[in-house]
Amino acid sequence: MEGQVRVESLSKTYISKQRKGLFKAERKEVPALTEVSLEIKPGEVFGLLGPNGAGKTTLIKCLTTLLLPSSGSAWVNGYQLTREDDAIRASVGCMLMGERGLYWKLTGRENLLFFGALYHLLPAERKRRAEAIIERLNLGEYIDRAVETYSSGQKMKLAFGKALINDAPILVLDEPTNTLDVPSARELRGTVRELNQEGKTIIYTTHIMSEAETLCDRVAIIDRGRVIALGDVPQLKQSLPRDGVIRLEGVISNNAVRAAQQLPGVKHVALAAANGHSQMTVVAADQAGVLPRLVETLGAHGAVLQKIAPEEVTLEDVFIAHTGRTLADDTRIK
Repeated sequence: MEGQVRVESLSKTYISKQRKGLFKAERKEVPALTEVSLEIKPGEVFGLLGPNGAGKTTLIKCLTTLLLPSSGSAWVNGYQLTREDDAIRASVGCMLMGERGLYWKLTGRENLLFFGALYHLLPAERKRRAEAIIERLNLGEYIDRAVETYSSGQKMKLAFGKALINDAPILVLDEPTNTLDVPSARELRGTVRELNQEGKTIIYTTHIMSEAETLCDRVAIIDRGRVIALGDVPQLKQSLPRDGVIRLEGVISNNAVRAAQQLPGVKHVALAAANGHSQMTVVAADQAGVLPRLVETLGAHGAVLQKIAPEEVTLEDVFIAHTGRTLADDTRIK
C-alpha cells in the first residue's frame, strides 16, 4: 500500500427519528459521507476543505476509530479500520473536539500527563513529552492553572498540545485555529509546518481556504459528504483555466443576484455577507466581456456597488464553480 492513509468507498449514514405527534416517530436516514475515496501520502499535509456540515469531521472520526463507517474500507498507517483499531489509535494524534476534549477541573499539565498515561507512556516518558510540548507551544505561563480558568485560545493551544503527547506519525487536526486570535493562529500554523518538516503526516480540516492554500500539499474539497475535487492547490486552481473571477461588494439584493445568474457567460454566482455588506463572487467564461453587462444589470436591479475587483482563482472559487455556494454556507442538516 503506497498511501499512509487510504480510503475506499467509505460511507456513513446516521439514523435519526423525527417525532410525528405525541406517540409516533418516523425513522430517517441522514447520509454524512457517500462513497469517499482518497489516498494520503507519507509526509504530506493533506487538507480537507469544505463548509460546516460537509462531512469533514465525520470522515476523520471514522479514520480515528471514533465512528464506525456504514460501508467501505480504510487503512491508516498500514492498519485496517475496524480490524486493527488499537494499532490505528496508537498511530494517530488527534485534535478533534478542540477545548471540549479537555478536563477543565485539571490543570493543563495534569491534562497532558493524564492523556500520556492513556497511551501507556511510562511516567518518566510522559513527563518528558509534556515538558517538551509546554516549551514548544509556550504554555508555561498558565500550564499549572485549572483549565476552566483558560481563555478559549489557551484551551485550543492545550488541545493541540494534547494531540502531540503520543508523538504519533500521523496528526489529525480538526479546525485547529477555531477561536484563536490572528497571532496565535499564525503561530499554530507555523508549528504545523515544523511538525511536517520533522516527518509527520498531517490531516488538516478547515473551512478557511487561505489556510488550505498556505499549508496543504494537496486538498480534497468535500461538500454534502462527497469529494467534489481532489489535487494539489495549483492543479485545482488550473481546473478553471478559462474562467475569470469577479468580486463585487456593496448592497446587493437577491433579485440582483438572480438577474446576474441569467447573463450569458456567467457560470456561477454566490453571495455572502462580508464586513457589514454583501460580497458577490461571479465565475465567468469571459471576465472582460461579462463585467460591463454585470455592472449594468446589478445597477438596474437596485444594487449599490462599492468595490469591483477581478481576481485570481482561489480554492473557494473552485468550490463555487462546483456547487454554486460559498464555503461560508452551513450545509448541516437541520
